[in-house]
Amino acid sequence: MSNHPFAYVTNNSDDTVSVIQTIDNTVIDTITVGNGPIRIAITPNGQFAYVTNFIDGSVSVILISNNTVIDTITVGNFPRGLAITPNGQFVFVANGGDNTVSVIQISDNTVIDTITVGNFPTRVAITPNSQFVYVTNASDDSVSVIQISDNTVIDTITVGDFPTGIAITPNGQFAYVTNGSDDSVSVIRISDNTVVATIAVGDAPGAVAVTPNGQFAYVTNSSADTVSVIRISDNTVVATITVGDTPQDVAITPNGQFAYVTNTSDDTVSVIQTSDNTIFDTITVGDRPVGIAIPPPSAPIINPSFVKVTVSNIELTAIIRDIN
Repeated sequence: MSNHPFAYVTNNSDDTVSVIQTIDNTVIDTITVGNGPIRIAITPNGQFAYVTNFIDGSVSVILISNNTVIDTITVGNFPRGLAITPNGQFVFVANGGDNTVSVIQISDNTVIDTITVGNFPTRVAITPNSQFVYVTNASDDSVSVIQISDNTVIDTITVGDFPTGIAITPNGQFAYVTNGSDDSVSVIRISDNTVVATIAVGDAPGAVAVTPNGQFAYVTNSSADTVSVIRISDNTVVATITVGDTPQDVAITPNGQFAYVTNTSDDTVSVIQTSDNTIFDTITVGDRPVGIAIPPPSAPIINPSFVKVTVSNIELTAIIRDIN
């Protein structure tokens, strides 16, 4: 499998999604979506991307094979974060304006349930076994735990001040939660839903992503313009990386070699090389980039439009079709 997937970036102020070809970090497509896109998630098979549109209360569905919007789904008020079950059956969408989570059935893109959670739900993460959904509730300093089998809230966990981002380790043992107002990350042990560690990070942490090998968590600190790197084995910060202006979201490539960070205030994406935690590249995207997603390792990673590669200052453009 190639080591070069595509990264999809939501641009909040121009209602678009930029598509980055990570083999050379160029923007190869721009997709118009709904009003105020914030977050994005990609199905495990790499066929579809789901985008929350904050202003118009909807989710746009992008067909990745040709980067076109094929459906628009009405959800709750001010949708923010979303996550897709690893089995590819459902999308869970946090609606910040009405304290609910919408459940979209992917087979027909219909909302099949609406679940009441805490105050101002913001981000969503799902356990690798597709059994539980964890939702950060920013305004009541908690995380709601939803049991997917019947879409009921089975637990509420108190974390730090103004929790926003959340990521679950690949082994399903821990959830890492960013607390934006007290500059910390809470570590939840999933077996009993207890907080087992609190880690000091940078100013106003927002998003978190865990490397595919489960060894490190990357945290964006939006007010410090940095990314904190947490070593999961002992929950210590081992690096702090300066990125662009107001970093918002982070996604890591399937091979774990690079972390892509959206910088909302300077319209860029910083590319961090994880081997030494240095900035490898900076990419200009659309107006106020917020969310970012990269297809999972099992997904097809060649877009059937084109691949552009520059070799010895000669630009070669190859048309590629019907590649899965």
